[in-house]
Amino acid sequence: MKRLMLALLGALALTAVRAEAQTAAPAWPQRQVTVIVPFTAGGTTDLFARIFTQAMQQKYGTAFVVENRAGAGGTVGATAAARAPKDGYTLFVGTASTHAIAPYVYKSLNYDADRDFQPVSLFATLPNMLVVSNQIPARTMSEFVAYAKANPGKLNYGSSGIGASNHIPAEIISNLIGTPMTHIPFRSSNEIMNALVGGHIHLAFDNITFALPQSQGGTVRAIAVTSKERSPTAPEIPAIAETFPGFDIGTWHGLFAPAGAPRAVVDQVAADVKEIFSRPDVVAKLKEIGAVAAPNTPDAFTAFSRSERERYRVIVREARIEPQ
Repeated sequence: MKRLMLALLGALALTAVRAEAQTAAPAWPQRQVTVIVPFTAGGTTDLFARIFTQAMQQKYGTAFVVENRAGAGGTVGATAAARAPKDGYTLFVGTASTHAIAPYVYKSLNYDADRDFQPVSLFATLPNMLVVSNQIPARTMSEFVAYAKANPGKLNYGSSGIGASNHIPAEIISNLIGTPMTHIPFRSSNEIMNALVGGHIHLAFDNITFALPQSQGGTVRAIAVTSKERSPTAPEIPAIAETFPGFDIGTWHGLFAPAGAPRAVVDQVAADVKEIFSRPDVVAKLKEIGAVAAPNTPDAFTAFSRSERERYRVIVREARIEPQ
């Protein structure tokens, strides 16, 4: 009997400790989680965000709401996320544009890409694709270069704004071939493709997720991808690096939290991202649109983000882009 009483007392004590721990640190999430996307609905960044939020909502039974805050190459949404409460209930889908390029193309940002954010995990990486209007006769990179040189200052291209990942490769190519092209900013890839299909712009270096279906449908013509190697999704499309060795301007999307968010929540969400973006159906879906799932840890993503900032510091300088 004495042993039984001691066992019961031990069990009651353990239960009390667990209850106290739960009271001190309630499980996350207890309410709605907002995921800020710095581009318009329907774009590639928005697509990754919705894959994540739908899976998280199913897992936790709590609302995960996407909030699109577009503008200024993604920096409007990034500013809103940096100023959000640091309680783990606001997350942000950042890109190479917001966290690697923006610090070097804007004279003053309302956020610090390193200090104001806690990286959680990468979602995926993907190349951009050079596509031209069917009004342009070029079918290869060499033909495009020759056409651009023969028509100096006459070509224009669309992007998602100054410093966006689909802006930088155009400026680099313009400098490499020594021919100026006019930059026309839009708010989203949807707008860029509509303008290109309609013949209102001549070319774009847009995300493969939007450019490839249009080229396959014949409404625009694919010339090359901006990654170092050809995309497994479209191996028939050459890489720009085959013409200009070393050219490698891909893009990436990943999840961030405002700096100071509880580390336990950051680690928990990173584990969720790894599980979601490792699912065979998600990996297959991303492959179809030219993306490669690449979930990692908060520490690994922090190191990756910093290395990308340093890489783009050099790229932006060599592209001779003047800060705005």
